[in-house]
Amino acid sequence: MNKKLTTLAMAILLGGGMAAAQHHAHHHEGATHCDGEQKECCQQAAITNIMTRVSVRKFKQQAVESEKVEAMLRAAMAAPTAANKQPWHFIVVSDKQKLNELAGEGGRGNMLRNAPLAIVVCGDMNKAFEGKAQEYWIQDTSAATENLLLAAHALGLGAVWTGQWPMDDRYQHTQKVLGMPEHIRPLCTVIIGYPDEQPAPKDKWKPENISYNQFGGQK
Repeated sequence: MNKKLTTLAMAILLGGGMAAAQHHAHHHEGATHCDGEQKECCQQAAITNIMTRVSVRKFKQQAVESEKVEAMLRAAMAAPTAANKQPWHFIVVSDKQKLNELAGEGGRGNMLRNAPLAIVVCGDMNKAFEGKAQEYWIQDTSAATENLLLAAHALGLGAVWTGQWPMDDRYQHTQKVLGMPEHIRPLCTVIIGYPDEQPAPKDKWKPENISYNQFGGQK
């Protein structure tokens, strides 16, 4: 991720949306784009960010700046949420001992032990719907997680989504280590840091997975 795009991402995520991005672009050295071109540039950058995001599992031993942590959390909380319930809670873990305690065994454990940061994305059942609709918390927190991953990539960081819910052994371990009350349910742990590997994006485009107007309908 080049410095110009990272700065642009910070402008968008931390305080001003498109207006801040346009202000940055207008004042960037040598910038001469009109508003329409700036908008097109931002649109292209957004699509490129989505298409080039990858799961990163190896990290440098470099702390993630607090302003980037806040930017990722702001992006996460900008996600769509049913009836604006916002049934989420985020636990930021940078303490090395806590990361080691969370690690457990297996590949996820190795990643946590070697990463400088993790953000545990949780559902808060006190903020969720009652009854069957309570399960919307999973959709809402999943949308927040994807926003977080895209923000991390835009900021020059690497990240990987590691699932917790509904695997009892995984989420209960996380609840215990982080002292979560009963109503806080960990959906996943996003492991984050400056990447120490450069995996290639996967081409997942498959037209056969698309129907039009009804199942099996052709374009």
